[in-house]
Amino acid sequence: MGKIRLRTNSATEVRRTISRVINMVANGEMDSKTGNTIIVGCNAVLSSIRTDEQKRRIDELERLIRESEEGEGNG
Repeated sequence: MGKIRLRTNSATEVRRTISRVINMVANGEMDSKTGNTIIVGCNAVLSSIRTDEQKRRIDELERLIRESEEGEGNG
């Protein structure tokens, strides 16, 4: 098997990568041990992406709350 490039910069790319790996294993283009290793890595990346997204949302909510509280103090 030659080099393969797998994209993992977003949840969508991770899902596509996992699907691609599953198909490669199913078609005998990749051994199951390699496929499993890649999928475990993809799951770790996906978890990090979700954590980053949750942090971004929390930061945005905190910003909105601060702005709301500051606006109430001016009234």
